[in-house]
Amino acid sequence: MKETVLITGGTGLVGKRLTKKLLKKGYNVSILSRTAKQSDTVKYYTWNIVEKTIDKQAVLTADYIIHLAGAGVADKRWTKNRKKLIIDSRVKSVELLFNTAKENNHKLKAFISASGTNCYGTTTSEKIFTENDTFANDFLGKVCELWENAANKFKSLDIRVVKLRTGIVLSKSGGAFEKLSKPIKLGFGSIIGSGKQYMPWIHINDLCEMYISAIEKNSINGSYNAISPEYQNNESFTKLIAKSFNKPIWLPKIPSHFLRLILGEMSTIVTEGSRVSSKKIERTGFKFKYPTLESALKNLVSKH
Repeated sequence: MKETVLITGGTGLVGKRLTKKLLKKGYNVSILSRTAKQSDTVKYYTWNIVEKTIDKQAVLTADYIIHLAGAGVADKRWTKNRKKLIIDSRVKSVELLFNTAKENNHKLKAFISASGTNCYGTTTSEKIFTENDTFANDFLGKVCELWENAANKFKSLDIRVVKLRTGIVLSKSGGAFEKLSKPIKLGFGSIIGSGKQYMPWIHINDLCEMYISAIEKNSINGSYNAISPEYQNNESFTKLIAKSFNKPIWLPKIPSHFLRLILGEMSTIVTEGSRVSSKKIERTGFKFKYPTLESALKNLVSKH
């Protein structure tokens, strides 16, 4: 009998690609959405996090839950209300899933949640962060801590919990790569701030394969940094994208203080960043198809 994977945030960038890969591997896929949809290949269920309502069959028919839902941290300026939404969309959604599983005595094979490499703090340093490091005492550090603590509640039901701390996801289908490459393609690319801030990244195909590994390997348990093994800072990252499009970088650097004026506290996402280690996930036997930015860009820029 086919195993069923329930995905929250299944209509997003990662969710769509992951759904295709899971279906191709023979899994049943169901998706929790705010609106009812029809599909020949995927079963859609509805939920409302604010009203704490959910079609409980979504959880009761699932062997695995992959939790990707959450308001985008870089979509809007961080007002007080926006910060609350960023936290609630991650934490209260997990609580709704947990309570549904607990109240109906449903034993999942694993609960697998997204998290972020921002858990280590939006700071630029020479330190290479590992999963043993503590959560940072800044906004995104607190978001990740609350997010992962909510996921860990499933441990009380004797359910395996995996948290994949994800960096910048690179994909042909929009997302960060489109935002990073668009000004470069137009001839207006520029290095941000000092350019020395590191940018932990991962190709979307590698990230999806990591989620599948988390399903299929019971030995994968706990937190893992879901980023490529290669370190790139903003300057080298920008120059490699420019090279892949055969475009020059001729404009001066964009000052950090200018971005702070426009974006406020959220500007730290692009002006600060440290290196993050991928060694723990590699020790599980995971092999990156795109371990270097050069190899990832070759795929992303390809017309085929």
